[in-house]
Amino acid sequence: MNEFKNAKEEYDNTPIPAGLSERVQAGIQEGKARYRARRGRTVRRWGATAACFAILLAGLNLSPTLAKAAAGVPVLGGLFRVLTVISYDASDGGINYAVSVPGLEADSTLAERVNAAIQEKMDAHLAKARQDWDDYREAFFATGGTEEEWAGREMDVIVSYEIKSQSETRVSFVVTLGEGWVSSMEERYYYNLDFSEDRDLTLRDYLGENWVETCNAAIERQIADSVDEEGFTFFFAPEEGGFTTVDETTGFYVREDGTVVVCFPEYSIAAGAAGIPEFPIN
Repeated sequence: MNEFKNAKEEYDNTPIPAGLSERVQAGIQEGKARYRARRGRTVRRWGATAACFAILLAGLNLSPTLAKAAAGVPVLGGLFRVLTVISYDASDGGINYAVSVPGLEADSTLAERVNAAIQEKMDAHLAKARQDWDDYREAFFATGGTEEEWAGREMDVIVSYEIKSQSETRVSFVVTLGEGWVSSMEERYYYNLDFSEDRDLTLRDYLGENWVETCNAAIERQIADSVDEEGFTFFFAPEEGGFTTVDETTGFYVREDGTVVVCFPEYSIAAGAAGIPEFPIN
């Protein structure tokens, strides 16, 4: 069982806090009321997503996790909401889907833009995963593999998100797209948004004018601290493609305590065993 399944089992076995059912039901009822009021707009916004899923998942025996979806609503007020707009677990032809897709609800162009970006990434991820699996199956049999040898092979496809911090006007969350089979792949997309100003937040907003120097110093210090007593580290040297500097494209999220955490794609500055490198900027 691979790491994605382990993570899913851990999530499913998490004890349910007392009173959660009542809060979930309250969230569902309020969500329904707001949904009806905004139904026409919402249907247009997510119509393409629904069509995509109808094509990709036609014929599947889906089991929507409605309670978990409702529990994904973190606030019931303010300028915006982060909603779980699609949530399901399903299996089809050896592919195990675990999908939880966020959507922003707000009267702003920022929400519309971010929703469209998430939808586009999700659609591309699901289509690529299906193609990867079909290509692998075709190559397997083309090189002499048998049906008996193929039996039991599985691929995990993950779409998930996590809210890192949230206030009445701001939110920081991460969308994760994962694929696990012969090898594993994980991509993360970082969203730091200010709905009072209808814009993306930047490292400069949190760290000031010297944000590049501040980030670089903290990251270089943590990479140096990662070297063990034998001189080994998972991180590449700068001349080998390792870390050199942050820039405007560098991903980050913000913790509840206000700590900025700078992140780099898997394999970009370190070996795959390092996972997705994260550096708190203290």
